Amino acid sequence: MKHAEALGASLQADHLLPKASAMTNIHSASRTILATPRAIFRALIDAEAMPRWRAPKGMHMRVERLEPRPGGRFRLVLSYDDPAAGAGKSDANSDIVEGRFAELIAEERVVEEVRFQSDDPAYAGTMRVTTALAPVSDGTKVTITAENVPSGISEADHRQGMESTLKNLADFLE
Repeated sequence: MKHAEALGASLQADHLLPKASAMTNIHSASRTILATPRAIFRALIDAEAMPRWRAPKGMHMRVERLEPRPGGRFRLVLSYDDPAAGAGKSDANSDIVEGRFAELIAEERVVEEVRFQSDDPAYAGTMRVTTALAPVSDGTKVTITAENVPSGISEADHRQGMESTLKNLADFLE
């Protein structure tokens, strides 16, 4: 009976939440990379490899913390190559990203929950970023899907950044 009561309370509370479609802003990009899922997975969680490919064109990255395990934390600092062109979320020249690994499934996917360090409410909230790996005949299809993207990030800019990151990953591994 207690389980049914708890379930009923949960169902009653659900009507107070906005519908998922109203809460979720989803951006995605894919690319086939001529590398094995194993090699790609390693690059996704290696603190020495990440700065060489993860930052999109026009930026560079520093890993301040990386604990590649489920529940492990990370802190990444992405800075603009040209400070005059910068429009950082955390300060004039950089984006500071803090998060945790929600899931790490070797050679299949990495799921991150990330937040931008920012005083601007347009960049508030936790974004869920899933990098999925699917073997294909000529390598691995890598798909990055970001859910609950903050309103301050335009889909066009975000997609361009994800595509740039995927190109960098391909250049790094191929």
